[in-house]
Amino acid sequence: MAKRRFNDKTVVITGASAGIGLECARRFAKEGANVVIVARGAAALETVRKELARLGPVLAIACDVGAADAPAQIVAKTKAEFGGLHVLVNNAGYHTRGPFIEQDADALGKMVDVNLRAPIVLTRHALPTMIASGGGAVVHVASLAGMVPTPGGATYSATKFGLRAFSHALNEELHGRKCNVTSSVVSPGPVETQFILAELDTVSDLTMSQPMCSADDVAELVVECAFDGKAERTTPKMSAALATMAYVAPAVSRALRPMLERRGRANKAKLRAKG
Repeated sequence: MAKRRFNDKTVVITGASAGIGLECARRFAKEGANVVIVARGAAALETVRKELARLGPVLAIACDVGAADAPAQIVAKTKAEFGGLHVLVNNAGYHTRGPFIEQDADALGKMVDVNLRAPIVLTRHALPTMIASGGGAVVHVASLAGMVPTPGGATYSATKFGLRAFSHALNEELHGRKCNVTSSVVSPGPVETQFILAELDTVSDLTMSQPMCSADDVAELVVECAFDGKAERTTPKMSAALATMAYVAPAVSRALRPMLERRGRANKAKLRAKG
């Protein structure tokens, strides 16, 4: 029988129509939460709403989290439906890949809006309601790209660096305020979702040199952070260690890069062969 650690708690999950966000929604629903799912695509969101409704209360909010008025609306609708808010999962993400100088400037700005500005502003709108609800947790889904500079993904990497820094700094602030709210960050390596698989040709060989984890693997870490407030969880562990090494010793990273890129190309070929 599934654990029921979030009975009568309300959880907001952005980017919840597929991938990591969907698996988070399923896990929280099975643990007794009132689940608020947020995503841009209304049709896909409705399909998820119908699935989750068999497990418990669910509210679907179709919107672009990067829109200026979205954070306030998400919190207001959640409070109106369920009366409070206990867990916020900032999962929605956007990525355009390739050399920075070749990227569209508007697309770069959208990455910053969706991956960094939106989680910060949504967290700011959510915190007063979370504190009034008796406390809870904010969990940010970042990336190992936020631990090591990633060529071909400079802006994405920058947003995830920023999200990690925001989460850790916020956690220190909240601890000092003794308001019973924690801030955590989950940093995975490549995840086997359409976020990567649908754009495999543009994903860097360096990224694909690392083992892939599943969306449910990441969702499990998100739920655990929401429960115990641990500041950060990473997966896979060896990839996280390599990311840390590359950050503190970039010369070593550059020396290893040709070997890792060969491995990444081989991994891509295997995925293409699988179809």
